[in-house]
Amino acid sequence: MLVGESGRGLPRSKSIGSCHSEMCPLVVFGVKRARLSSGDWGTIQRTMTTSLMSLCLVTALWIPGAFQLEAADKHIGVGAKPIRGAEILIDGTRKTLDERWVYWEGPGFKSSMPIRWQVVPDPVDGGTVVMTDDRAADGGKYGAADIVTKRAYRDFRLHIEFAVMKPGGNSGVYLQNRYEIQILDGDKTSHGMGAVINQTESPYDAYHGVGKWNSYDVVFRAARFEGGKLQEKALVTVYFNGKRVHENVTILQVWGGPNSGIDGGNQGGKGITDTPGGLKLQCEGHDVRYRNTWIQVLDLKKPDTRF
Repeated sequence: MLVGESGRGLPRSKSIGSCHSEMCPLVVFGVKRARLSSGDWGTIQRTMTTSLMSLCLVTALWIPGAFQLEAADKHIGVGAKPIRGAEILIDGTRKTLDERWVYWEGPGFKSSMPIRWQVVPDPVDGGTVVMTDDRAADGGKYGAADIVTKRAYRDFRLHIEFAVMKPGGNSGVYLQNRYEIQILDGDKTSHGMGAVINQTESPYDAYHGVGKWNSYDVVFRAARFEGGKLQEKALVTVYFNGKRVHENVTILQVWGGPNSGIDGGNQGGKGITDTPGGLKLQCEGHDVRYRNTWIQVLDLKKPDTRF
């Protein structure tokens, strides 16, 4: 819609492409009002094109985040490079694993330090990756041998890549050691692959399948408190293999009981506390592998986790 002399939008039937008056008054995105002959449509079209291009340039330069998604594309999806200022959490080396991670010693903990997860060859691209290999968790004993970052976080952006090596393979990515983004091959329900567990349906069509690398890109905003009372629940946006699958999802609670993470045993998982938590990866006795994992600390003033 164009803007006419009165400042009102002109309907399409009165736009320049169909204006048949001999003198056609126009105001095009700040171009001075001019009277152009009805036959000079080429000039009008060139003026509009130039004005539109100028408007786009000004938008890109002056409106924060106007092209944020396009600029961030190289940092989303399998193989994404870390953004400036990100902390590397998994790079396929034992050194980084031992420096950044410990076991989460919750009520179901059955293993012992040092971390028994193994550094193994990347089955797809070469190099080395981390494998959820700890027999203490055999039989699906979540919480028995989960690892968590030594550093705790509130708001952050996360990139993590994983490969499920056998059908039915199960793990999970826990934001703040509370809220799970599920990894579960074969499950297309709200408890399945890529779901904000028990809240959203599984975006299973984004999954690359067994033996292939997948990625989650996440922006997370922690719950907000005032005077010790919960005012705003946690929010999350997730890209799964470069496809946006969840946007500004309000996370209602911690699921799975005390063995699942911080606050899992508080009021059935609904008693969220104002305590930062680490990134946790779940071990359930399955062969799931991780690589290229990095995190950037954020401070999200507004309740918005869109990229």
